[in-house]
Amino acid sequence: QQQQQQQQSTAPSVVPGPFGVAPIGYVAGMGRGAGGGGVMGDTSFGGPESLDEDLNKIGSRDAQYDDDDDEADRIYEEIDERMKKRRKKNSGQDTQNSTLNNIGGQFRELKEQLATVSESEWAAIPDVGDYSLRYKQKRKQDTFTPITDSLLESRSIVNSDATSGNVSLSGNLQAADMNNGSQNASGFKSVVSNMSGLAEARGTVLGMSLDRMSDSVAGQTVVDPKGYLTSLSNTKLASNAEIGDINKARLLLKSVRDTNPHHGPGWIAAARVEEAAGKTLQARKLIQEGCEACPTNEDVWLEAARLHPPDMAKTILASAVRHIPTSVKLFLRAADLENNEDSKKAVLRKGLEMNPTSVTLWKEAIELEDAENAKILLSVAVEKIPQSIDMWLALAKLETYENARKVLNQARRALPTERSIWIAAAKLEESQNHDDMVDIIVQKGVKSLAKHDAVVTREQWLKEAEIAEAAQAPITSAAIIKHSIGISVDVEDRRRTWADDANGALSRGAIATARAILAHSLAAFPSKRSLWMQAVDLERKHGDPKSLDDVLAAASERLPKQEIFWLLRAKEKWTLGDIEKSRDILTQAFAANPNSEPIWLAAAKLEWEIGEVDRARVLLSRARERAPSDRVYMKSAMLERELQQYDDALSLIDQGLEKYPKFPKLYMMGGQICSEDLETNKENLDRARSFFERGLKNCPNSFVLWILSSRLEEKAPKLLSNNDSSVGVGFTKARSLLELARLKIPKCPELWIEAIRLERRAGNDKLAVTLMARALQECPNSGLLLAENISTAPRPERKAKSADAIKRNPDDPWVITAVASLFASDRKTDKARKWFERAVILNPDLGDTWAKYYTFEFSVGDEENIKSVKDRCIAADPKHGELWCSIMKDMKNRKKSILEGLELAKEHLLQHKDT
Repeated sequence: QQQQQQQQSTAPSVVPGPFGVAPIGYVAGMGRGAGGGGVMGDTSFGGPESLDEDLNKIGSRDAQYDDDDDEADRIYEEIDERMKKRRKKNSGQDTQNSTLNNIGGQFRELKEQLATVSESEWAAIPDVGDYSLRYKQKRKQDTFTPITDSLLESRSIVNSDATSGNVSLSGNLQAADMNNGSQNASGFKSVVSNMSGLAEARGTVLGMSLDRMSDSVAGQTVVDPKGYLTSLSNTKLASNAEIGDINKARLLLKSVRDTNPHHGPGWIAAARVEEAAGKTLQARKLIQEGCEACPTNEDVWLEAARLHPPDMAKTILASAVRHIPTSVKLFLRAADLENNEDSKKAVLRKGLEMNPTSVTLWKEAIELEDAENAKILLSVAVEKIPQSIDMWLALAKLETYENARKVLNQARRALPTERSIWIAAAKLEESQNHDDMVDIIVQKGVKSLAKHDAVVTREQWLKEAEIAEAAQAPITSAAIIKHSIGISVDVEDRRRTWADDANGALSRGAIATARAILAHSLAAFPSKRSLWMQAVDLERKHGDPKSLDDVLAAASERLPKQEIFWLLRAKEKWTLGDIEKSRDILTQAFAANPNSEPIWLAAAKLEWEIGEVDRARVLLSRARERAPSDRVYMKSAMLERELQQYDDALSLIDQGLEKYPKFPKLYMMGGQICSEDLETNKENLDRARSFFERGLKNCPNSFVLWILSSRLEEKAPKLLSNNDSSVGVGFTKARSLLELARLKIPKCPELWIEAIRLERRAGNDKLAVTLMARALQECPNSGLLLAENISTAPRPERKAKSADAIKRNPDDPWVITAVASLFASDRKTDKARKWFERAVILNPDLGDTWAKYYTFEFSVGDEENIKSVKDRCIAADPKHGELWCSIMKDMKNRKKSILEGLELAKEHLLQHKDT
């Protein structure tokens, strides 16, 4: 205490500042580096040793240390630990970077030496293998969780129950269990001791399935592998969305059933939802509940029968008919389920007892009976349901003629407003060949129906007439038309309406009905030429020679001043070989039309064709006197030309030109005789040139005259001189004529084509291409020019030319024929045939199309197609076409038939196929 007092006395007195008394050892500015005013290291609080002592005092247990200090220490320790880890990480990265830098420095010299490596040394460097991490990782081993013996034993018991139907398997298992002497508490033999029995059971079940599918013959099977695989592929797996929809439907339908349990469609829909979900048992359970809830709903019972097997369905339907004895559908379904015919009859008869007025049940029961029993049932049926017309008609068909008449009379009294009874009576009389009675019955029927206010429209009668024709009763059909065709038709519209009715019936294949309509129309309008032509066309296409001759004879009698009917009748007789009858017809035609040019020419042609040349000359001479015309002179000159009497022919041509200078065909014939038939010399060529010049002067718009004149100028130098140098002169003159012709007749495709072909014959292909371009500019939609452009274009360009031609003129037969020929050259048979068909339909009068079509079928088709094209061409009788007219109008081929002309055209096309 004394020492402490001394120290206190010696210590300097401290004056308290504004912040109070400073603590012990405090040195002002020590934290900023101040030294306390003394020597460095000499402190006023005793140096480091005293500082450590003070710190130890502060951290000693003796000092105050609470929970806050403990938490602070813990936090500071965590911070220090985290900072240590961060420093270690940064120091590791720095070490790695330094290592990488060192390695790069090591390889720097080697990289610089890569510039001296040769290509062979570089190629010799071996490839580096794949040392990626995926090959170093070990695959995870599958882990298996062991199952307890009790679970294995219970599962084996279930499997043994599933295979209990196999006697051999169960016997083997029982024997094995007896040997092992083990049995579980439930009484089932345990197979735990032999787990291989499960695999054997599975194999045995599979063998049983395969045995059921196999046939009795070894090695054969009744399973269709394709169908089996198809059924597997068609197996539908429900997605999560579908399952969700099914669950929603179940909830909705359950609500419907709970709200209205007697609503049958709700039960049916619920059962079908379960069926769609693959739960047939649940569907059956639901529909059974529906049957209990809705015992009077036949649809529910039918659905239940559908969902169950046939045997169970029979039982269900038996219960159904007890609840609903008047349901026809239930009896019909029950009859369908019966396999035995007698059982079906029993079910249907039971149904008829419950429902004696059901027409459907009567029909089903009658169909199962023979003729005699059916007659008995029908007699009962008409008593039970006299309003059923089908029963009356069926009974009439089964009865004899006399009994059928009685039945129909009874039906007529029972059903006075039914037209089918009158029509059936008419058919009955027609079947007995009582044609007079047919008309009487139909007439009475129409009146009786009108008397009883039965509304039967004209369209309904026309339909009944067509039905009667289909039932092989044409007389009944005609009688119906006769007495009903004028119903509800105005007087001024009768002819047009009846003509349309005939065309409509003909389009539906009702030939007899159309014939009856036209016959009635002609009776009302005997002087209408259009109706007679319609009737002639009908008989020509669908009738026989006798019916056609009858119609033509009637037309000639009704309209004697119409030459066409006389000429057609004479031609038909001549075609059939009856020459005398044909002459008689023409004689009658002369009497009716003494100054008719067509009749004179027809008579002359008849004699000409049969070889009576002198008689033909006489007839033509009389025709020139009594009925002179340009065609009479042309036919007269043609006859002399065929007989090679060229001087007489030229004389007749001159006579004709004096009277008819505007007729271009006489100029053409005169020029052809002088240039082709007479001796080739300058005089005859000049005469031919004179004919053409006169013709061009009088007929400047005839492009055929211009073309013939240019061809004469083209070949004249070659005919007169053998010098090749003179050939060019002919081309020049022909070119000049064609240019002049195009000025006289602008936009003429024929003149353009002739000019193009002239240049090709002269070897000026480039000029021909230029002319084609100019022609298409002047006539952009000309089918002749477009077809010529396709056929003369280089092969790679033909497809594009065809597309352009079809775009410009899609319905031109020339273009369609050119495209078909292009397909034929490319071996596209089906397409070519399709386009040829389209061409001949567009214009059957074009002989060139028929010739190319026939050539195509001759090359690639079969006999049936070839014959079909031949027959159709003969029926079409084509008259036009460049190639066709050049062959058929040649004097050598004048007497050739169409078939012979078709063969000649085919030979010409085959010879010039490459050109």
